[in-house]
Amino acid sequence: MSATRPDTGVKRKAAMLGGVPGDECLSLYRTMFLSRSLDDAEIRLKRKNLTFFQISGAGHEAVSAAAGFAMKPAHDWFLPYYRDRALNLALGVTSEEMFLSAVGSIDDPASGGRQMPSHWGHARLRILSQGSPTGTQMLHAAGIAEACLYGEKTASLAKGFAPREVVYVSVGDGTTSEGEFWEAMNTISNLALPVLVVVQDNGYAISVPVEVNTAGGSISRLFQGWPNLLIRQVDGCDPIACLSLFREIVPRLRARETAALVHAKTTRPYAHSMSDDQTNYRSAEEIAEEAKSDPIPRYARRLVDEGIASEDDLASIRSAVLAEIEEAERAALASPRPGAEDVLRFVYSEEVDPTSGDFASEPAPSGSSESMVGLINHCLRDEMKRDERIVVFGQDVADASRSEILSKVKGKGGVFKVTAGLQREFGDARVFNSPLAEANIVGRAAGWALRGMKPVVEIQFFDYIWPAFMQVRDEVSMMRWRSRNAFKCPLVIRVPVGGYLQGGAVYHSQSGAVLFTHNPGLRVVCPSNALDANGLLRTAIRCDDPVLFLEHKHLYRQPYAKGDYPGDDYRIPLGRGKIVHEGSDLTIVTYGALVRRSEMAARSLEKDGIRAEVIDLRSLAPWDKEMVGESVRKTSKVLVAYEDTRSFGFGAEIAAWIADELFEDLDAPVRRLATKDAPVGYFPGLEDATLPQTEDVIREARDLYEY
Repeated sequence: MSATRPDTGVKRKAAMLGGVPGDECLSLYRTMFLSRSLDDAEIRLKRKNLTFFQISGAGHEAVSAAAGFAMKPAHDWFLPYYRDRALNLALGVTSEEMFLSAVGSIDDPASGGRQMPSHWGHARLRILSQGSPTGTQMLHAAGIAEACLYGEKTASLAKGFAPREVVYVSVGDGTTSEGEFWEAMNTISNLALPVLVVVQDNGYAISVPVEVNTAGGSISRLFQGWPNLLIRQVDGCDPIACLSLFREIVPRLRARETAALVHAKTTRPYAHSMSDDQTNYRSAEEIAEEAKSDPIPRYARRLVDEGIASEDDLASIRSAVLAEIEEAERAALASPRPGAEDVLRFVYSEEVDPTSGDFASEPAPSGSSESMVGLINHCLRDEMKRDERIVVFGQDVADASRSEILSKVKGKGGVFKVTAGLQREFGDARVFNSPLAEANIVGRAAGWALRGMKPVVEIQFFDYIWPAFMQVRDEVSMMRWRSRNAFKCPLVIRVPVGGYLQGGAVYHSQSGAVLFTHNPGLRVVCPSNALDANGLLRTAIRCDDPVLFLEHKHLYRQPYAKGDYPGDDYRIPLGRGKIVHEGSDLTIVTYGALVRRSEMAARSLEKDGIRAEVIDLRSLAPWDKEMVGESVRKTSKVLVAYEDTRSFGFGAEIAAWIADELFEDLDAPVRRLATKDAPVGYFPGLEDATLPQTEDVIREARDLYEY
C-alpha cells in the first residue's frame, strides 16, 4: 500500500515539478491545506468550548506531508509527534477521525477520548500511540526496528512481517535536548537500524529558542562523524525538496544500508498551543519575517508560477477541502462520548487474565534442588525454547558481547549469573548486551513488544532503574489504556532488589516497590523462594501485560530459598498469596526477604504459645486481598512487615485497606514493621539497624498479641 493520494478534482497542467508528477504535486497541496484548515477548525471549536485542547501542525505541513507520501501506511511503522497532522492525513487518517479525537469521542481511533488531540495513533495504519512526554518514542522506534530485523530473519516469525519495513520517527528541535533522544540515536546509529529520524526544527521549544537548546544551534551538525547515519538538511517548508529527499533515503533504509537523520527547518506561525501566546517572547518583526516562508502560500505561488495549476484550480481544491471539513466536523460533534463505565476498561488485558486459574498448575519435581538463580535461569531457557519471540537483553546479560571469544572464556551472564549460558544456547540475536542506559533498555523493550515480540529485559540493580521510570510509568504501563486497547506492551522487566547483603550500602540495597505498584497497567511480582520465582516468572512471560519482576538478591543463593525444578510448564497465578505458616492468634502479611524472617519469628513465638499466621503475598500488584481478609477475620490482629520505608511504603496501602475493609473484625490497631525512613548504610551495624530483623518481627508480634 502506498500513501493516500487524494483526488484533487483538478487536471494537471504540467507534467512534473522537481521530478514530482503534477497530480502528486496537487495532492501534496491538498493535504497541506487540509492540515492547516483542520487546525483552524479545531481552534474555532476550542473557542466555542466544544473541544478542550488544541495544538497545531501549522508551519510543518510540507515536510510532514512529504514523509507520508514517501512511505507505506499499514506496511511501515510511524511514531510521529504532535505537529505531524499532515503526515497522518497523507497516510490515510481522515478528517472525521481527527475531529473525533478533538471532541473526545469514544470512536476516536487514537485513544477513544482518553488522550489530547494530536496525540496520534491508528492501529490499521501502523501509526503508534503517541504520549505527551517528548522523545520517549525515539527508543520505541529503535526497538521496533530491531524487532523488524530480527523477525524478517527468523523463519517462524517472518510471515508476520512485511518485506523490508522501515520506521519513521519525528521530534521537534526542543526534544533533541532529551537524554532519551541521544540514547536512541546511539542505538540507531550503532546498529544501523532502518529508522528515518526527522527533526522538525521550527526554532522554538515553546518559548526557548534553538540556540539555548542545542549546542551551536544545529542538531544535524552535532551528528557529523556518527557511523551508519545518513545526515541531510532540507528546507522543511518546500514539499517538493522534502519529498525528493525522502524518496532518495527510504530505499536505502529498505536495503538495510544505513539509518538516516533529516533536519528540516520549518516555521511556527501559530503559538505552541492554544495555552500559549508567542507574542510574549517573539517580536512582531520576527513573526512577520517568518511568515514569508509559510509553506502553504509559498507552495501555492510556486504551483501557479510553474504552470502546475491556476488560481482557480487551487481555489477549487480549497473549496472542496472546506466542504469536507464541515461535514467531518458535523459528524464528529454528533458522535458518542465515553461514559463512566469506560474508565477501568483496558487498564490490563481483557483477553488474558494472569490472575485466573488458567495460570495455575502443579509442579513436577525433578528431585534436583536449585537456587533462585538456577530456577529463574531454567524458566528463561524453557520459555525461550517454547517461543522464539522472546529476547533477553540488558547490561552484562550476555555471556560475551564479542561472541567469537565464547569458546575461550567462561562468560558473564549477568552480574548475578541469572542469564548465564543463554547466549551460548540461543545466539546473539536473542541474548545481547545493551549500553549502560536504563531508559534505553526499557524503551527499546517497549518497541520490541509493540512489534509483537516478547522481551524479557534486566535492569542490573533496582537502585539504577530510575532513568527508566518515564518509560515504565508514562509509556509501558499506559500503552494499552491510552490507546483503548489498540496497542499493548507485554514485556517483563527483571530487577534485583533489596538489602540484607552487607556492603550493599546506599546504592545497592534499595527497595521502593510502592513507586511501581502505584502505576495502573503494570503488574508487580516479588517471590520469596526459587520455586515461586520459577512459576511466577513463567506466568509473567506468558501473560499479556507488562510485569516488573522483583528478584530479591539476598535470596538468590540462600539454601532455605532453594527448590526443585518443577518442569517446563509450572505456573502460579499473579495476585495469589501463600500461607507459609498457619496460626490463629495474629496475622503477619509480608513478602520478599521478610518472609523468611517472619517464618522464623512465628516459630519462635510458637514456643510461647503464640500462633502467628504468615502470609507471603508473592505478588504486589495485584495482591491477594481475599487471603489477607480471611486470615484477619480469623485472627483479628495483623502486622504488616515490609522492606519499603515505613512512611509511604507498600505496606501502608495494605494497612489502609485492612482498616477500611476489616475494621469491625479487628481487636487491635493494624501494626506496621518496615525499613526506617533512611537510606541503608555501608557498615553492617547501620544496615541491621535500618532493615527489619527477625527480632523486630518477634517484638512487634508479641506486643500486638498482648494488646
